[in-house]
Amino acid sequence: MRQQGFQASQRLIDIANAVRSDPDLPRSAVADLLALHGEHPDDLTEAALSEQDAQALRSAAIRMFGPLAETDTDRAALALNALLAEHAAAPRLSRHDGHPWHLHVDHGDDAGWADWFLAASALALAQILSEHGRITWGACAAPNCRNFYLGIGSGSPRRYCSTTCASRARVAEHRRRKQAERRPSPAKERF
Repeated sequence: MRQQGFQASQRLIDIANAVRSDPDLPRSAVADLLALHGEHPDDLTEAALSEQDAQALRSAAIRMFGPLAETDTDRAALALNALLAEHAAAPRLSRHDGHPWHLHVDHGDDAGWADWFLAASALALAQILSEHGRITWGACAAPNCRNFYLGIGSGSPRRYCSTTCASRARVAEHRRRKQAERRPSPAKERF
């Protein structure tokens, strides 16, 4: 069942992870991700979303890596405020392409894909930070994982993008401790 409305924060995570995994993500893959998040097919044709637009979106996603990896709430707030000041306009409710009413903060229908993405993404993270009073997103702490995650539930802050990464990290730490316990301690020198 499709959820009502847009989830700009999850769209940000999905696009950022795809671009982080493949900085040259093809235009068609960018369009597929946007379609997955509710963008209308007419807006994703090669004429409406050109290779230049896709490159600008990839660059915008890379620009969001900083706020997504930030661990300090105050620095994250400053970074989001800077993005909002540069890319956002007065909020307005919009309903188009059969979608329910939703919030837009870009500079109107003439705004480019990158500005739209940066404004919507910064607003989404700012709303989460405001609602939770802290950062609930981040970069996965598992070695060799480059994914970002979005944690918006209650409880302890997340450190991993998935249960798979959390399990791998716990097992690796357990093995490291066991191996350290098995190592003979250096002989004490006698004087």
